Amino acid sequence: MECELQILVYKNIKIKIYRSIILPLVLYGCETWSLTLREECRPRVFENRVLRRIFGPKRAEVTGEWRKLHNEELSKLYCSPKIVRVIKAKRMRWAGHVVRMGERRGVYRVLLKKGEGKRSLGRSSRRWEDNINIDPQEVGCRGMNWIEVAQDRDRWRGFVNAVMNLRVP
Repeated sequence: MECELQILVYKNIKIKIYRSIILPLVLYGCETWSLTLREECRPRVFENRVLRRIFGPKRAEVTGEWRKLHNEELSKLYCSPKIVRVIKAKRMRWAGHVVRMGERRGVYRVLLKKGEGKRSLGRSSRRWEDNINIDPQEVGCRGMNWIEVAQDRDRWRGFVNAVMNLRVP
């Protein structure tokens, strides 16, 4: 009994370390990342690896053999929002901040204005603004003009919280 309690305390400490030290380091500057679907997989894989390390293997009841935890089991054990959700929510918060800055600021011009010159041949790379346009569709707000919504801080904060708490992988 005492051993199980000690293991539980160690897991809680490890989760607190993950949330307070590791996640902020990994997510530094994620507000400006423009992630493709392939690139979205990398943080998810990283998070699952860390969580598997924290929670350890599980012993099968029938055979008694040890096995790795499945992704669904990890998401049940770790009840905080997934890392991709955190990235998208931070990106949406930053987008609202940038839009309210105004056109005279350099950040606004870099992130929201069209670039000058030609783009290279082939499939165009995903821009930061493209990700901001896709995120509301995942929440179910198709056709929403996010620039107008971002002008109202309270509505925008509610929208960002909806993006954060959505249970979509």
